[in-house]
Amino acid sequence: MILVTGGAGFIGANFVLDWIRSTGEAVVNLDKLTYAGNLENLASLQGEGRHVFVRGDIGDRALVARLLAEHRPRAVINFAAESHVDRSIHGPEDFIQTNVVGSFHLLEETRGYWMGLSEAERAAFRFLHVSTDEVYGSLGPAAPAFTETTPYAPNSPYSASKAASDHLVRAYRHTYGLPTLTTNCSNNYGPYQFPEKLIPLMILNAVSAKPLPIYGDGMNVRDWLYVSDHCTAIREVLARGRVGETYNVGGWNEKPNIEIVRTVCALLDELRPDPAGPRERLITYVKDRPGHDRRYAIDARKIERELGWRPVETFETGIRKTVEWYLEHLGWVEHVASGEYRHWVATHYQGRGAA
Repeated sequence: MILVTGGAGFIGANFVLDWIRSTGEAVVNLDKLTYAGNLENLASLQGEGRHVFVRGDIGDRALVARLLAEHRPRAVINFAAESHVDRSIHGPEDFIQTNVVGSFHLLEETRGYWMGLSEAERAAFRFLHVSTDEVYGSLGPAAPAFTETTPYAPNSPYSASKAASDHLVRAYRHTYGLPTLTTNCSNNYGPYQFPEKLIPLMILNAVSAKPLPIYGDGMNVRDWLYVSDHCTAIREVLARGRVGETYNVGGWNEKPNIEIVRTVCALLDELRPDPAGPRERLITYVKDRPGHDRRYAIDARKIERELGWRPVETFETGIRKTVEWYLEHLGWVEHVASGEYRHWVATHYQGRGAA
């Protein structure tokens, strides 16, 4: 049994699905179900005894303590986070509460639980904290990619809150001996991503012939990681990562935003042609957001060297799978866009601790 926090969000839900499919091990899934938490992401697990969903906050120490005592997980994997930079600019307090205070409460309750385990159980236990490359700040065009020893230089309320949580995880390892692991990943994409992020937003706007808004000159560069590759990396780090270590997880796919958008347009033109013409006509440049980091790049050689992990998907294969998935799941998209997905909790999880 493992405890996953934030397991109804984009990356967390993909991980839960992948974990049960790949390992067969049971999961207790704790998620607050804020706007981006969507139980429809986990619809295929309805009635699955190995998936126990609990609606709640990682900052609710009494709830976390009860789940740990009741289910006695061998590991905690923390995905729970507010994660959208634009939202953090307009409303930073939620990011501090969840990413900093919530992580602190989760660590405290986990520490208490861990200290009560037998010696063998303590040795086997792991706390894996899932973080972001944004904690490292912004790179110049020719600067080397982020490594695990790159100094932290967060530039947004979101990245600053994640940096704080990373530091707390490190401190709990060095001060209390809690067996922690941290992963810092690059930009994820794939199925079930909430359509405020670049790739799903572009897909959905393009399908609807709406403008495709591009910040600034469109040349902000990110490294892109297909979500299933990220899930595999987390499984490898949990199984064989060295306690106390950080592992950077990247896709080896540095691309400017405008190239991403043009690729999405070309795939949609191929898979679902628009009689009005190529989708690139919809590209619209808009005023850049405050403090927009210019470039992120992940050096993922450590995880490859130590654990043998390397992404399976190229950007070309991953983005095609992503566009095809969204075209095949427009019902899911419509529920998200309309807010109808929130009713899914009451309809499908009533009486199971989800509402």
